[in-house]
Amino acid sequence: MPTPEQTNPTVLVIGGTGTTGSRVVARLESQGRPVRIGSRSAQPPFVWEDPETWTAVLDGVDRVYIIHPVLGTPEAGEQIEAFARAAVARGIRRLVMLSGRGSSEVQAVEEGVKSAGAEWTIVRPGWFNQNFSEASILGFAELVKAGEIALPFGDAAEAFVDADDIAAVVVAALTDDRHVGKTYELSGPAMLSFAEVAAELSAATGREIVYTPLTIEQYREVVRKRGLPVEYADMFAGGLDGSDSHVVNGVEEALGRKPKDFSEYARETAATGVWDA
Repeated sequence: MPTPEQTNPTVLVIGGTGTTGSRVVARLESQGRPVRIGSRSAQPPFVWEDPETWTAVLDGVDRVYIIHPVLGTPEAGEQIEAFARAAVARGIRRLVMLSGRGSSEVQAVEEGVKSAGAEWTIVRPGWFNQNFSEASILGFAELVKAGEIALPFGDAAEAFVDADDIAAVVVAALTDDRHVGKTYELSGPAMLSFAEVAAELSAATGREIVYTPLTIEQYREVVRKRGLPVEYADMFAGGLDGSDSHVVNGVEEALGRKPKDFSEYARETAATGVWDA
């Protein structure tokens, strides 16, 4: 007879207070599944840079949602691969990784998870809708609230994906064997330029919000004034030139339904008052 741990295994959600992690935690808890949050502030604490913190959070866990705050760096790749192997050594059976699209560096990190020895699922979203409404170091939500989205993306377009859809796919992968060994690329249902995003936000909020394209030099100055390394400007500008953005069907493949479109997200979010001037 299976034990309670086998029929309702504990899930470790790394970054469980973040944009996707908090949503994954809420969905798992609503299903009555035991959840442990992996973060610096949790008990026991989890710190990517300190492998000595990994053992305690893995104790009694069966599966893990892996999310790293700076995925594209060499350090992140080394940490994720080492963590995946440590997790398997501790008896973890399933790993679900939040990845990203495009770069060979990120795909190399995925291979470290795939080769660790556990069941795996890779989730590759594009830009989140929630970049415009939830706190981030670059303050996009503040730009919307101020009425001017000034960013260095020219006329590039993106198929923005909703964090709720990402979380739904992640939870399905954590709890349903049908998703083992799958890589899901996630997007919203349509490409939008940033000017079109501004128009959607204007319609949702009932006030004028404009998009102002900046040069990279102008954006470096914006980033500098926020007290951040100017390299952040180049990283973000390089990550959204439109060259690798396209509509994909991962949400429908995983969940059997269409993803949320940006206008629905904008209406729902505007109703919360987060963008009120």
